[in-house]
Amino acid sequence: MAEFKEAPAGASVGVKTMTWLENRFPTAFDAYKVHMAEYYAPKNFNWWYIFGSLALLVLVIQIVTGIFLVMHYKPDASLNASGVPVAFASVEYIMRDVPGGWLIRYMHSTGASAFFIVVYLHMFRGLLYGSYRKPRELIWIFGTLIFLALMAEAFMGYLLPWGQMSFWGAQVIVNLFSAIPVIGPDLSVVIRGDFVVSDATLNRFFSFHVIAVPLILIGLVAAHIVALHEVGSNNPDGVEIKKKKGADGHPLDGIPFHPYYTVKDIVGVVGFLIVFSFIVFFAPEGGGYFLEYNNFIPADPLKTPPHIAPVWYFTPFYSLLRAMVWPLFGLDAKFWGVVAMGGGVVIIAFLPWLDRSPAKSIRYRGPIFKTLLAIFIFAFAILGFLGTKPPSYAFFGVIPGAPVAQLFSLYYFLFFLTMPVWSKIDKCKPVPDRVTG
Repeated sequence: MAEFKEAPAGASVGVKTMTWLENRFPTAFDAYKVHMAEYYAPKNFNWWYIFGSLALLVLVIQIVTGIFLVMHYKPDASLNASGVPVAFASVEYIMRDVPGGWLIRYMHSTGASAFFIVVYLHMFRGLLYGSYRKPRELIWIFGTLIFLALMAEAFMGYLLPWGQMSFWGAQVIVNLFSAIPVIGPDLSVVIRGDFVVSDATLNRFFSFHVIAVPLILIGLVAAHIVALHEVGSNNPDGVEIKKKKGADGHPLDGIPFHPYYTVKDIVGVVGFLIVFSFIVFFAPEGGGYFLEYNNFIPADPLKTPPHIAPVWYFTPFYSLLRAMVWPLFGLDAKFWGVVAMGGGVVIIAFLPWLDRSPAKSIRYRGPIFKTLLAIFIFAFAILGFLGTKPPSYAFFGVIPGAPVAQLFSLYYFLFFLTMPVWSKIDKCKPVPDRVTG
């Protein structure tokens, strides 16, 4: 038990209250000291370091808005008296009849896209500055698991409006599991809860979306933050600030996270909320990328949309799936597509062991890394774009999209698989002993 503290004589009510609480709940105050007041972060953080806090903000937005949506949403695929699925009708009810319901729904749908935007930028910052390198391997693995959980959460939530595109998108994605040898067909049935996407699928996706996956996600986020604060934050120089400490035991190149970075994060939050609010109020559909036209049409198992595509944040990996059109080793091309799609996510977790460069940060990396990373980002963007288009799409009506997707899919994997070679031979600049600001 911690030492019992007494408030100084003549202390204010606030001080007395905090002393009373600290005596009875010291763990919370210790956590505040470890993760905020006495956590020393590098003093040279730049704007790339706001996306972690923004991801936490969006997580809170999604949880809070999700709670309010669940109050009125009905996971029921049966048809009501008007011949409209009850699930779809409940979303329309939220949008039209629940006071402020349209705002809550648009905040949730826009928040889903915002979540992936800030997470993708957060991951890109990790690539830029080598935040996955020793001793932060476990932080990176937790981050990869968060990304996987986020994809599962988004996919299951995508089905819930029971619109035409969400229904058929879920049908296509779940059917992919049937390509797995031996267990595939049975696995697809287990995931759906039926032989086709039906009421059983809707109910189990709803359960996972609102209970199971959020709990896993929150646990992983907590583990991610705790692991980060154990080893300390990386910085744009890739220099370990704990190696240089002053007489007080604090890093010479570190400053307390609170209040310095909490204030900076608040500025970033305000800027983010301005943009977020603009989208929610003026462009919630995001040009058809955040909310698709076909999802405003009730799901109809008898009418297949001419082009079925997942929501935009899945499309780079969807392109990896579609790029595999050749059977190998007696196994269907669809199976290898599933392997490519899954492998495209899993391979990211191995970055700490694939990168052999003596420098962490792009500031001191050589031309090979900078060139290949620029091509990788371009390839990822093109794969994402092609994933929103039908396989027959051609750039400018001339260049067929399918070979381009196959070429960039190959590059996606070669970037990682050849990294142990080119990262080792790349000519890096000398890394300073201390941060440069």
